[in-house]
Amino acid sequence: MDFKSFKEMLKRIFLALFIVAVIACKANPRVEAVVDSTHNLQPDAKQSLIASELVKIIETANFKKVKIDDSISSVIFDRYIKQLDEGHNYLLAPDVAEFEKYRNTMDDDLRKGDLSTLFRIFNVFQKRYEERLSYSLSQVGNKFDFTKNETYSYNREKLPWFKSQKEADEEWTKRVKYDLLNLRLSGSEEVKNVENLTKRYQNLLSQAKKLNNQDAFQIMMDAFTESIDPHTNYFNPENAQRFNEDMARTFEGIGASLQLENEVVKIAGVIPGGPAFKSKKLNVNDKIIAVAQGADGEFVDVRGWRLDNTVQKIKGPRGTTVRLKIIPAGQELSAQPKIVTLVREKVVLEDQSAKKKIKTVTSGGKTYKIGVIEVPAFYMDFKAYQSGDPNYKSTTRDVRLIIDSLKRQQVDGIVMDLRANGGGSLMEAIELTGLFIKTGPVVQVRYPNRTEVDDDDDPSISWTGPLGVMVDRFSASASEIFAAAIQDYNRGVIMGTQTYGKGTVQSAIDLSRVITTLDEFLNKMKGSDKEEASATQLPKFGQINLTMAKFYRINGSSTQHKGVIPDIQFPMIFPANKYGESAEPSALPFDAIKPSKYTPVANLSAVRTELVKQHEQRMKASSEYKFLLEDIDLFKKREAESTITLNEAQLKKERDEQEARNLVRDNQRRALRGLPPLKKGEVKPKEENDFIQDESLKTMADFIKLNQAGQFTVVY
Repeated sequence: MDFKSFKEMLKRIFLALFIVAVIACKANPRVEAVVDSTHNLQPDAKQSLIASELVKIIETANFKKVKIDDSISSVIFDRYIKQLDEGHNYLLAPDVAEFEKYRNTMDDDLRKGDLSTLFRIFNVFQKRYEERLSYSLSQVGNKFDFTKNETYSYNREKLPWFKSQKEADEEWTKRVKYDLLNLRLSGSEEVKNVENLTKRYQNLLSQAKKLNNQDAFQIMMDAFTESIDPHTNYFNPENAQRFNEDMARTFEGIGASLQLENEVVKIAGVIPGGPAFKSKKLNVNDKIIAVAQGADGEFVDVRGWRLDNTVQKIKGPRGTTVRLKIIPAGQELSAQPKIVTLVREKVVLEDQSAKKKIKTVTSGGKTYKIGVIEVPAFYMDFKAYQSGDPNYKSTTRDVRLIIDSLKRQQVDGIVMDLRANGGGSLMEAIELTGLFIKTGPVVQVRYPNRTEVDDDDDPSISWTGPLGVMVDRFSASASEIFAAAIQDYNRGVIMGTQTYGKGTVQSAIDLSRVITTLDEFLNKMKGSDKEEASATQLPKFGQINLTMAKFYRINGSSTQHKGVIPDIQFPMIFPANKYGESAEPSALPFDAIKPSKYTPVANLSAVRTELVKQHEQRMKASSEYKFLLEDIDLFKKREAESTITLNEAQLKKERDEQEARNLVRDNQRRALRGLPPLKKGEVKPKEENDFIQDESLKTMADFIKLNQAGQFTVVY
């Protein structure tokens, strides 16, 4: 499995307060070195046990067979500090210098389950973070001079740590000024700007104070496991549940997405078909102020709660009842709430599932209908599958139904759009490939002591016509297995950029299977810890997604690091040294093994040559291609920038010029499509300017034309 996309999502959830939000703040200017933090998050006995068990599991079962020693300790140390403060915005140089004494002891601490050092570092960081937010609040009302020619360094990753609080204060004062400048340029009044920015900082500070030891432990274990390899990862019980729901594209609850705003949870969206949707009693922006279980349970006020805690109250097994106290959208919190009673159900996330669209493309005076199937992930409801549910949710089942629909609509070809598809279920990658070939090997999986060949053994074929696959730098893992198999079998043409390069396989291990009994858990506790752990049932320990194997193409080549190289290539917007497996220092190396025995279903050598020729001819004459190259150059330029002016007139001029350039460019692109120009301030449609898709469909039309002309024949 690939868990990269999910881990990135978790980072956004749990680290947004720290390494994503770059909000102005400051610490007590009198403190110049590490101090005893007033924040005192501590590990619990369960976390200590988990840490020591993870060391054993990784050393014995991880594909790398890594010994957790001083060299790994140093890597963990660096990664942990980076996880907390990648932008060098919060910790001070004296803090980091003090932490250095722990560089070579983390391996021993983890082995013993001693998390005191990791928590000490976290507590100091959290203290610094909250100090900065408090300082931001103290600076918001200042009168700033927006005519001064000064700059703000918004990207400090490569800059040294602040030497002192005074130095940090100077830079964070600029951050407050920058935030206010952004609000000024939006046209709002100064009094309103101060009010809005104050609320922003207060909300961040409030959420920071709600962090608990589970949040801290998750970050610590991320630093530990990702030091071994980028795809081995521990999920605490709540995150494990999120991951499994994401993989299944289903969950049990009321069918509403929630978000936190000003300490109150509100409805961000209602999922079609779910209980909330069918009840017609909940609307976007309704506020939830209290939750009760069952028909007569007492209401619990959830105002000021963490979002995840409120979500856990609202979610629950299907068939059970939950009652919500709602303040309707647009009404003040002091208004009389209404009570909404809902029966939880199994909710299917259709908007995150495979979907289709039909595009028409003209080539050589003839118009072709091409079905595009967007596959966001290789998902599967393992729980439903294992229970024998014949209607379990999966990528392959959804795509098969879509193909049947496209055939009824008489499309001439099908394109699988796997762009930004981070992977998922290995089994789904194999079964999805089986929709396009008769039978045969799809992928080789090499474990430390053996190599297995995973075959498609279902002779049925859903689509026998021309097939294309679109990929990009963020197509990973299962996406790469599918694209590689289609390419090796000569079953279709691959279009896009070099893929991510993730050639490793993970298995999800429920840690409750490692710590098997309550007695065993209690026996591993010590002294008072054992007394405190006198639970009546075995606690949940979460899961580890452990790298167990590497996968290889049926031609013997690994996709690790190298990914899949498309037949029709486009310039890569995201450089390989910054994005993808190549950018991961702990990633496994590329290698190759013996190829499997397989028979390509067609000979596409001459066809690929012709398609590349026609593609390159179009690119030479394409204004869109020229625009793409210019966009890539601009992206590289912006990637290299790290500062911005705080002079209002200069910044406004730069943004106005950029906005004008963007409008000219958008209208140049629209003119090429025969569309009317946009006016200043108008928003272009979401799908507009998808040049790579447009050009890929032209290649697909050429492919269909060659097929109809008998230039190649697919033989099963």
